[in-house]
Amino acid sequence: MSKLSIVLPCFNPPDDWEVHVSKSYAHIAAHLGTTPELIIVNDGSSKDIEADIRILKTKIPQLIYTSLSRNKGKGAALRKGVSLASGALIIYTDIDFPYTEESFLNIFNALDAEEYDVAIGIKDATYYGHLPKYRTFISKALRKGIGFFFNMPVTDTQCGLKGFNQKGKAIFLDTTIDRYLFDLEFVYQSFRKHRNLKVKAVEVSLRPNVIFRAMNLKVLASESSNFLKILLKRNKK
Repeated sequence: MSKLSIVLPCFNPPDDWEVHVSKSYAHIAAHLGTTPELIIVNDGSSKDIEADIRILKTKIPQLIYTSLSRNKGKGAALRKGVSLASGALIIYTDIDFPYTEESFLNIFNALDAEEYDVAIGIKDATYYGHLPKYRTFISKALRKGIGFFFNMPVTDTQCGLKGFNQKGKAIFLDTTIDRYLFDLEFVYQSFRKHRNLKVKAVEVSLRPNVIFRAMNLKVLASESSNFLKILLKRNKK
């Protein structure tokens, strides 16, 4: 069994994405002194990435690649990848590795010390300086809503860097939301439904020159029903 599995969802990635994945993986492997399992889940991309995957497999023999038949959402793609992971520890992030290597390693170290079951990345003070204004508004509005409706120690649930051990894996695979708010569902399950779980918030930083994709406002609007779904679970407790 691999000590660490890294899971990356992939949907119409930018040009030369495979070069960045290969470099980021190599740097992380060098720091860890081992070769983690890498799982890439193609979330129904309309862009053909098969040639890129073949290149990556020559550089990363530990790569496992799978593809969803249609675009289902980041949550669905990650559940598929996590279900395939053989590592005792699992970390997921975005295909462009938007957070610094130090941030990634801090998540790993929190889990590797065996003091925590789940490590949740939370954005540092510089994060919003990199973010477009409309995304800053959406992020802060969601955090206020989470703070108001949910009694959790962490309101920054949407950071795209999280990790867990086998206990956390079981909880993650128990989530049902396919798109944007799957992170909120997972964090809520970790803090409130499983009170014996040890959860650590880890401050993380963006790497320089990260390019943010435009958010799909139609998908975001439809997530209001998922917010209510999680809220109703809370009220049933």
